[in-house]
Amino acid sequence: MAHQDRYGLPLSTTSHEAASAYREGIDLMLAGWTGTAETLERAIAADPDFALAHIARARVHAFYQQGDLARGKAALARELAAKRGTERERSHVETLALAIEGRLLEAIASTLKHIESWPRDAVVLSLPLGAFGLFAFSGMADHDRARHELCQRVAPHYGEDWWFLTMSGWAMTENGDVARGRAVTERGFNLRRANAHAAHAVLHAMFEDGSIDAADRLVDDWIPTYDRAGILHGHIRWHQALGALEHGDAARALAIYADVLQPDATQAPPLNVITDAASLLWRLSAYGHAVPKALWLEADAAAQKLFPKSSLSFADVHMALFAAATQNREALATRLAAIEQRLADGKLPAGPVVPAIFRALAAFADEDYAACVQMLAPVLSEVVRIGGSHAQRELIEDTCIVALMRSGEFPRARALLDARLHRRPSLRDRRWQAATG
Repeated sequence: MAHQDRYGLPLSTTSHEAASAYREGIDLMLAGWTGTAETLERAIAADPDFALAHIARARVHAFYQQGDLARGKAALARELAAKRGTERERSHVETLALAIEGRLLEAIASTLKHIESWPRDAVVLSLPLGAFGLFAFSGMADHDRARHELCQRVAPHYGEDWWFLTMSGWAMTENGDVARGRAVTERGFNLRRANAHAAHAVLHAMFEDGSIDAADRLVDDWIPTYDRAGILHGHIRWHQALGALEHGDAARALAIYADVLQPDATQAPPLNVITDAASLLWRLSAYGHAVPKALWLEADAAAQKLFPKSSLSFADVHMALFAAATQNREALATRLAAIEQRLADGKLPAGPVVPAIFRALAAFADEDYAACVQMLAPVLSEVVRIGGSHAQRELIEDTCIVALMRSGEFPRARALLDARLHRRPSLRDRRWQAATG
């Protein structure tokens, strides 16, 4: 009998060892668990001509911004699939390769076409899902809805699969169906507790429904089972730091930052390194807590090495946080100029909201709160285009609310807070609401 993956799809390898290691490696990847790369390397060693193992390994390289290695593996996988791959495997390899090469629109089109024929190809289905997926970084204003609708369309093919429940539940949560999303995600989490993506998705649901203390307990209870080298280890603790800020506990948030988020302490992928560090430090400062300038300067120096040029809008916005907080006007102007050129060339998927955020953040750092509001308030509904999750993007709305309060525009600040509290409970928002009178 031919070897198959866990979803019943044939694998073009005659090696039992390669097939077994591949299945294990894919499960580890889908769970965000440590050992993924090493397990896929075992599959490659057992069958060096196994294209799917090479493209999966390429994807792990891409997670960590190891571009040359990722593209090299992808090119090899294309060659191998052409020689010894089924139609499904060739399409699988091509779709992942397009994503790895940053050919976003082509990758999305290839993904959707592939899923029509092979809906149980979970690795391909994973590409558009999540806060850092193809849909989120496409510039779409409705990427939350698109993820949810895609999951609903293929749900009959997955049943009670632990990975699918995790991702479809998170899509529900981000699309506004928080109670149902949390229940579905928790169901997936309970089927496989060694699943960082599930723990992460449950934390997002808890953020949205205001279960701050329960989220804190979840992290405390679960994180000892997850190695610090895990792809989401630092980010899960970032969620815990947000919970500390809900209680006004800046000391605890800073302690978490020093432990796992500071650039010299984290083992996270580059995108998480800069976004978690910048957003937590900015929140601390915007909420009125003291942030040692040395922390900003150290994190900014690391970020400049990781993202020296304009790239993903989500990354660029966080680089703007660094530049504004450190008063590095040259860095801000240089990156803004590159972004505006990309916009003029039609190569900025998120559109005009990105330069607007840049200018608003610079004004906020200069304590020109009226100018910040003038630039930011009109584009708040477009911030979704930069990608990321509700919890991550809320930073921009926070900045606008604080700017409104500091410029004395309490009725407008209260209106934003009323709308947000209607959407989700928040201890911090209630304190801010009280401050608006």
